[in-house]
Amino acid sequence: MRSMKGEVVLKIPAEKAWEMYRDNEIISKINPDMLQGAEYIHGDGSPGSLRLFRLGPVVRDYVKESMEQIEKVETGRSVTYRVIGGDLKDMYDPYKVTFTFLPIKGKEHEECIAEWKAEFEPITSETPAPHKARDAALGFLKSFEKFELSY
Repeated sequence: MRSMKGEVVLKIPAEKAWEMYRDNEIISKINPDMLQGAEYIHGDGSPGSLRLFRLGPVVRDYVKESMEQIEKVETGRSVTYRVIGGDLKDMYDPYKVTFTFLPIKGKEHEECIAEWKAEFEPITSETPAPHKARDAALGFLKSFEKFELSY
């Protein structure tokens, strides 16, 4: 299986970034141009739960929506999910992503590293690696710090 990852430094604590990522109401307000809405279709965010993401106009030409099944949760730290429906499922099988929020040593109450990691297999040899998905995810994560100031 192939893999790709990226990370951004956020000027908010890891605990706050984690709360924002896991809360459907908050995550849906962070940057509606990138993510218009998120909801748990089944479950509460624990392993086995299904979460639907409806993407915004900035990324809609690439991915309109993504249905994800949560596989693993390390509370306060990371969540791993497998895409089971939507546009990414038509490009990759499997497609698994882990979002991780790590405190920065010595700045635990001020900053964190938000990491995105994907494991994937393109369905065809012409399917490119998910650079657009990585860049969109990291851009969205970076917008957490602007939103955090407002709530």
